[in-house]
Amino acid sequence: MNLKAILSLTTATLVFGTAALAEGTHPVTGEALSDNQTFNYLQLDQFPSVDPQLVEETIGSAIARDLFEGLLIQDADGNLIPGVATSYEASNSNKTYTFTLRPEAKWSNGDPVTAHDFVYAWQRAVNPETASPYGWYMELTSIVNAAEILAGDMDPSELGVKALDDHTLEVQLTKPLPYFPAMTTYATMMPVHQATVEEFGSKWTDPENIVSNGAYVLTDVVLNEYNTREKNPMYWDADNVIIEKTTGHIINDANAGLTRYKAGEIDLTDELPPGQYPNLLAEMPDEAHSVPRLCSYYYTFNFRPDSKPELQDVRVRKALSYAIDRNVIVDQILKGGQWPAYNFAHRATAGFEMPEIDYAGWTQAERDAKAKELMEEAGVEDLEVKLIYNTSESHKAIATIVSQMWKQKLGVETTLENYEWKTYLGIRKDGKFDVARGAWCADYNEASTFLDLLTSNNGNNDGKWSNAEYDDLIEASTTSDNPNEMYTKAEKILADDMALAPIYHYTNAFLLKPDVKGWPYNNAERNWYSKDLYRVAE
Repeated sequence: MNLKAILSLTTATLVFGTAALAEGTHPVTGEALSDNQTFNYLQLDQFPSVDPQLVEETIGSAIARDLFEGLLIQDADGNLIPGVATSYEASNSNKTYTFTLRPEAKWSNGDPVTAHDFVYAWQRAVNPETASPYGWYMELTSIVNAAEILAGDMDPSELGVKALDDHTLEVQLTKPLPYFPAMTTYATMMPVHQATVEEFGSKWTDPENIVSNGAYVLTDVVLNEYNTREKNPMYWDADNVIIEKTTGHIINDANAGLTRYKAGEIDLTDELPPGQYPNLLAEMPDEAHSVPRLCSYYYTFNFRPDSKPELQDVRVRKALSYAIDRNVIVDQILKGGQWPAYNFAHRATAGFEMPEIDYAGWTQAERDAKAKELMEEAGVEDLEVKLIYNTSESHKAIATIVSQMWKQKLGVETTLENYEWKTYLGIRKDGKFDVARGAWCADYNEASTFLDLLTSNNGNNDGKWSNAEYDDLIEASTTSDNPNEMYTKAEKILADDMALAPIYHYTNAFLLKPDVKGWPYNNAERNWYSKDLYRVAE
């Protein structure tokens, strides 16, 4: 694929756009623009990091997309469009990718963005000293020597990426990977400014130190309250960035968020009180939206050797999963158009063929009966489990109803524990749970982004489930002409061993002020960029 044609169209728009903005109208639609070009949104939790090589979750990723720009980005429909790279070419049977970088790209301090910045960032991502929680993602890209470097067997300088010159980046893969370009949109593969990282160390992303290459710069962070990024005048397309300032307000109470939305303090909230979407749609039809989102909600079991013995019995795990009435959760609690899930990969994933999972076709009464039968077979009585989740009204409501289902149907006693986001991530990673709430959102639009999570060496496989046959299938899928065949077999292994309990496939139900335009409703990954938004005059 070559993006030169796309870039030509984009450049034409830019020439037109600069003049149009000066007249107070949108360069493409001609809409009159508001004098207020700020955007305020609900941010559920404090981000653990905005360092691209340390980001591991959706909140930090959203901010990183504003602050840093990778080789490629996405449009409103989720299609790849030029970022720092104006074009790329695949050769050597999709094992060599050569990216051409735009010469006008600059860092926020005025330094040019070069291919060397990407080499440094990617080497940093695989360097064991960085301890990147997404190091496994770099291995997943199949870049030459990534796995060996992460294992500590090779030096980061031997990663299969090099700058042929300041504006040409060459990447060597160990195997053909046609979706590699899409993987470059994720934060881990964004560039960082080497001199700044080396000067300030762990403090380099503080507002007073950070140097970034995206459409915005980080100007203020008040822990657990808000963070602000403002328009970057050095961004190559700054003349066409309309939103001047974006602020994420940390609000982990859905009702408080709704109150502040209605008061006009925030323009976007996608943390709605459980079950309120239908009422909000009726009340505010121009502001309430529900669209597919490539995320899967699940409960993970702890498979560590020192974990609760009963959970090592597949019959017990199946019983707990079968007893969850997913229709009650999506139809009576969430009410946002979500789909009950009996497999892991999201049903809307591009090219993915939904597998036939046996228990998905049963009635809930049949699942409940089988759950009781399995618990009796396992000889398990008086089971007590600890279920952890991060602070959210929806997570609390789901955990509460699931604990009631387990109690009423199986006699299982459940202790519920909730934690703020950063603490929760640490507890889950340390394995201090029996069952943990989880959600996986696609890093790129292909089923492997979900299914790779359960491979034995994946850094985000917090339950530590491991299955050699599963690992082999996912590995084989990367070079298969028909990967869906492997994906189907892999999903059936997950269901047969109940590696996790899928609960629902996401939609994104949210409220957005009607004067905010440019929202990417058709981007199923929910990758939004403040630079694409704008406010129209009332």
